[in-house]
Amino acid sequence: MAAQPDREKHSICMVSDFFYPNMGGVESHIYQLAQYLIERGHKVVIVTHAYGERSGIRYLTNYLKVYYLPFGPFHNQCVLPTLYTTIPLMRCVFLREKITIVHGHSAFSTLCHDALLHARTMGLRTLFTDHSLFGFADASSIITNKFLQFSLADIDHVICVSHTSKENTVLRASMKPDMVSVIPNAVDANVFTPDVSKKIPGKITIVVVSRLVYRKGMDLLAGILPIMCTNHLDVQFIIGGDGPKRALLEDVCEQCKLQERVKFLGKLKHEKVRDVLTQGDIFLNTSLTEAFCIAIVEAASCGLQVVSTRVGGVPEVLPDDMIKLAEPSVKSLVAALESAVEAARNNTFVAPNVAHERIRTMYTWQNVARRTERVYDLVSTVPRVSFDERLKSLYHCGRVAGKIFCILAVIDLFLLWLLEWFFPRKNIDMAPSYQEQKDKWNSRDEIITSGQTASVIDKKRQIDCSLVR
Repeated sequence: MAAQPDREKHSICMVSDFFYPNMGGVESHIYQLAQYLIERGHKVVIVTHAYGERSGIRYLTNYLKVYYLPFGPFHNQCVLPTLYTTIPLMRCVFLREKITIVHGHSAFSTLCHDALLHARTMGLRTLFTDHSLFGFADASSIITNKFLQFSLADIDHVICVSHTSKENTVLRASMKPDMVSVIPNAVDANVFTPDVSKKIPGKITIVVVSRLVYRKGMDLLAGILPIMCTNHLDVQFIIGGDGPKRALLEDVCEQCKLQERVKFLGKLKHEKVRDVLTQGDIFLNTSLTEAFCIAIVEAASCGLQVVSTRVGGVPEVLPDDMIKLAEPSVKSLVAALESAVEAARNNTFVAPNVAHERIRTMYTWQNVARRTERVYDLVSTVPRVSFDERLKSLYHCGRVAGKIFCILAVIDLFLLWLLEWFFPRKNIDMAPSYQEQKDKWNSRDEIITSGQTASVIDKKRQIDCSLVR
């Protein structure tokens, strides 16, 4: 795809605790979106925390620059939520890369919220993409939602991956609905293609690819395994992924003697997921909460029939003839699986090639990048908010919380003033833009080429003149 010369070019910094080499939906979304934005001529850099020995600056495909900040994960792949220890490095990255838009991903990411706070104080445009759904009743949800309200109180725009996710975010953060856009996830259909030759004749294979954690419904899966294997002798399971609930699933298989019917693959690299999916006939998703669930789109693209819990934004993702929805209970999921197994035996579900072509046209990263680009264009035209107006927005976040949020914002401004005093921005070296260098190289090549052409023409003219004489 060629760069779009008639559109404004943005310098974007995407920030999240979740990025490669960690694997997941958020990680894949950030990477794919960044790649297609680069192809459209924008500058994109990624900021995340260190992963083991992976620290410092690394480059990925298309010279996508990734800053692995020297902060280790504290809990669930997230850094310690200190707010202010990241200021010096964040400020340096934003100034060095001439960032104009800071785009945070995932409400679970503390690094994302830190970056949004510092970026707003520095007067940069800010966006946030919410990839998850939260409740409202338990203590952890109440605390998380209140902090999200602080983080999004004066943000320029929010993107959600489904309409259900939008409703959830608007309620949790007390936002105006017109401040939130819905841009779904996508899948690279060129990677997730069907391959019927890998299916095992005479067997119905149910594939599960997921983190083996409570939120993904692994307790439900533990109840489903013995029932389905007992009722259907031709059914087998392939489970890809790892997590704390793997021990529970292995115990169930051992107690019910299902070791030969249930295969555990452990943690999968993303490039191996397609090879696992193509071995199956049915894809099972038992999640208790999902904003979108990119896994079911990847499975459908590989030609599998999908069975999923009816939660969150899942009912919005696939047409009715490509998915069977069930309530998040063992009984309901077993009934949906038995219907899917019968359809697989009789070959009455959507043909793999037909399903793949439908997904190819429904979800594309090109479309996601274009729609995200329009949001960038929108926020670039919004008048900048003064610090006084920021404080007013934060103050209305709650009788007690609002005052605390104002204090946090004032401290952030004070620390940035100190950094400007001790480490002036004029002393920070500007990083060269790969796109700018590429344009210079292209223009130089054109000049050289045109120069060579001119010299050849001149020589030809000299030869022609000598022949005439």
